[in-house]
Formats: sequence, structure tokens, C-alpha cells
Amino acid sequence: MAIPRLWCSLLLAAAFAERATALWPWPQYIQTSDWHYPILPHSFQFKYHVNSAAQPGCSVLDEAFRRYRDLLFGSKFWYHPARTGEQQTLEKTSLVTLVVTPGCDKFPSLESVENYTLTVNDEQCFLLSQTVWGALRGLETFSQLVWRSPEGMFFINKTEIEDFPRFPHRGLLLDTSRHYLPLPSILDTLDVMAYNKFNVFHWHLVDDPSFPYESFSFPELSRKGSYNPATHVYTAQDVKDVIEYARLRGIRVLAEFDTPGHTLSWGPGVPGLLTPCYTGSQPSGTFGPVNPILNSTYAFMNMFFLEVSSVFPDFYLHLGGDEVDFTCWKSNPDIQAFMKKKGFGDDFKRLESFYIQTLLDIISACGKGYAVWQEVFDNKVTVPPDTIIHVWREELPVNYSKELELVTNAGFRALLSAPWYLNRIRYGPDWEQFYMVEPLSFEGSAKQKALVIGGEACMWGEYVDSTNLVPRLWPRAGAVAERLWSSKSVTDLDFASRRLSHFRCELLRRGVQAQPLSVGYCEQEFEQT
Repeated sequence: MAIPRLWCSLLLAAAFAERATALWPWPQYIQTSDWHYPILPHSFQFKYHVNSAAQPGCSVLDEAFRRYRDLLFGSKFWYHPARTGEQQTLEKTSLVTLVVTPGCDKFPSLESVENYTLTVNDEQCFLLSQTVWGALRGLETFSQLVWRSPEGMFFINKTEIEDFPRFPHRGLLLDTSRHYLPLPSILDTLDVMAYNKFNVFHWHLVDDPSFPYESFSFPELSRKGSYNPATHVYTAQDVKDVIEYARLRGIRVLAEFDTPGHTLSWGPGVPGLLTPCYTGSQPSGTFGPVNPILNSTYAFMNMFFLEVSSVFPDFYLHLGGDEVDFTCWKSNPDIQAFMKKKGFGDDFKRLESFYIQTLLDIISACGKGYAVWQEVFDNKVTVPPDTIIHVWREELPVNYSKELELVTNAGFRALLSAPWYLNRIRYGPDWEQFYMVEPLSFEGSAKQKALVIGGEACMWGEYVDSTNLVPRLWPRAGAVAERLWSSKSVTDLDFASRRLSHFRCELLRRGVQAQPLSVGYCEQEFEQT
């Protein structure tokens, strides 16, 4: 029987060696050793420290404790093995969490502190964080540190971690207009975002193809603009559910309502909102962007965004502003006359600027901040200095690094998405190109680089729906997650590949249908439930 025992010992050592370096994303500071402690599922508990500002009844952490217990051990009955004296001394029976400042009922924000310290040694198994949001990040790290031996025993190794994010905005965009994503698909995505320490769900709710957001102020928008008003809409309760589900995972919901372009689905529900296009002197029967010359347009926008501001609690809204086609505006005689009256000449960028400036005033009056796509900056629209510019174009009018230089040199905060369009796929390990992006590689001062608040991976929906969303997102999006969380110095592709492959297997174990990175296997393969 010596050979099987030796084989089990070797497997145990291999399991430890793999697990100790398998964290994703990689923490800022970690010290670990071969020394490890048993964890017995039947007796292990998540606990609040007696001096913690968060105590039982804290919705964020109560839910997280239940969630991570289930992720680690499942809901099945665990056998109670007889323990030796040594095991009883070494066994870790709880993770004690101490949160310094209260905030269990609040929403995460751009300013939220996510730092945490995790200590596992002979004396303690202890999680310290300034806020509940940091505690959530520490719980995810703890869950990845726990490993299981070939004999079925759970262990955690002696570890000290001090961790914090490099960037405060680490987002993922989903497009629910080009293809409607059922509510469970969105909630499942939020789960995996939390596993990756993403903290912003950028919800691109509506676009040209469909308007699935069910507005209580303007119900005709979804009745006439959605694919199917009975089945392909997000009700007020759906939206509340997404926001709360995200909050419990420390994720902000950044809602985007893109105007004046990308609005064809708005037209049927709000007659007169879109610009009638002309062929010669006659209307062509087609419509272009929002009509920027009518008082009724701004009266609608004021009421609509007043509603949106009350529905979505985050301080920021994303207002789009990209890809405005001036062709229809140019063809319309009423707009031509308005341009002449205003002294805009033939510069339709000035008309766009007129619209955007008026819209931003409306949003400011609602008490909200805003992000816009980069064309608003590129077209020299005059916007307030606190506007966030979202860089999405890789090469035009300049490459994205140059764009970041220009945006930050003008004093604006910036978000980067240009190199992280996950809907673009190619054969092979394309996660590597996402991983090797350095957001701050542009020429600029330290002050400029501090204005880059983070970035987002984007999954546009032309060819993506609930049938292929999960394997196309994961684990590829994880490459962006680590780039936005971990230190700038964490760039070794071999090290990343080993950890991301392991993390992908962990996602399979958690029921996430993440696609493979390369040839290989996982001990627990994905099984459809």
C-alpha cells in the first residue's frame, strides 16, 4: 500500500503548488508558504468580528457569506471525519471579517474603497477591509485560496495578502438591443463579473434595433420599439432586480441611453422625436438622428431622463454621442434654416454640439454626472470639465493611445475600451492581446495618467445572444479584469496562462460554461444542468 500513499502525497503536493499560485486577478502583495490548514465544511463558518462596523443583518455580507459557502462546499451533507489532536489544533473553523466603516445599505460608487487584507496563519483566519466592497473582493480571493485534495479534504495554505485595485472603474458592457438578453443571462454575468473583481456593469440598454427598456413615463417606447413588448422587455422590476443583484456583488450599474444617433427604435414610440430625411424637396419616409431643433425634443428628454435618473441610483449615466450621421440633418430644410438662423453655416458638428450641450444641462439638473463616447470630444463639443470621455476607436481619428493623451491633456477623465472589444474573435488565444494592453502607455504627465480612471471590456450584440454569450465572454474578459486590477508589473504571459487556465477550470466547477484557452482538460468538466 506504500505506492498509493506516496501517489496521494505527490498529488497533494502538486495540488497545493498549483492552488497557491492560481489566484485571478493577481493580488498586489502576496506571501504564501507550503504550510496548510484543514477546513471541515460541516463546521466552517463566516463570522463578523465583534468590532466590525458590519454585523449580522448586513445584506451585502450576509448574502456573500451564504453565497461563498455554497460556492466552496455546495449544499450536500459532508461526512464528519474523526480528527487527530494535530488536526484540531490546525483546523480553520471560521473566516472572521472586520469592516471598518458602515455602509451595508449603500450602493457602490466610483469613489468606493475596495482595499482588503487577508491573513491566514497559525493564530488567525482574518479578513480586514475599510468597506463592505473591499470585504467582497477579499471573500472572492479567500474562495480561490481554498483547495481540495485527491482524497476530498479541503485545505487553505498559510497566506498573507494585501490587495487593492489599480483602477477604480473596471467594467463590462453588454448590449441588450441588438439581441435581447434574458434576465437570468444578465444576472449570471454579474456573478462571473464578481469572480473577476469587475465592478461596473455598463448596460447598453437600447439602440437602433430595439428599445427593451420599459419606461413608465413613455410606455409606447417599448410597446412600439422592442422586438416583442410581451417577452423582450425589461420591466421596472427587472431593472430593480439587476441593480440590487449587482449591488450585493459590489457592482455599479451604468445605464446608457445613446443619443442623438442610434435612436431609430425610439421613433415609433415618440412621434416627432426623430429627424425626417428628405430626398430633394420631399420627405423620403425615412428618419435620422434625434431632431435637435425642436423644443418638444428637449421637453421629452427632460421628462425621460428625470425618470432614468430616479430608476438608476448610480451618480453617472452614459449618454453615448457616437457615430452621429449628419446626412439626414443636411437633407432637412427646417434644419438648414435653423443652422442659418444660429450662424452655424454648414458645420453640423456645431449643431451636434448644440444638442449635446442642452442634453448635458438637462442631466446636470437631474443631479447626475455623465460619460460620453469619444466623438463628442473629437468633434470639439463644448462639455463641462467633469465629463468622462470613453475611448472606443482603435485607430481613427488617431490610435487610442494618442486619443488618451489628447483627452487627458484637455483635463478630462478617460475610460478605455478600444482594445477590448470581446465581440471581435479570431482563431487562437486572443486573450493574450487583451492582457498585454497597457492603458497608461501614452505620452503624458503623471497628472494626465491619473485622469484615466479605468476601462471596460465590451460585448456588442450583433452576433451574440444568450446561446453564445457565456463562452465568448469567459475567460477572455478575465484578461481585461486582471489588467485593470493588478499591478502594472504583472505581465508574464506564461504565469498568466497557467493561472487563467486554472481559473477557467474553477469557473467550470462553479457552473460557468467558459471556453478553453488551449489544449487540455479540467478535473471537473462542465456539465449542463
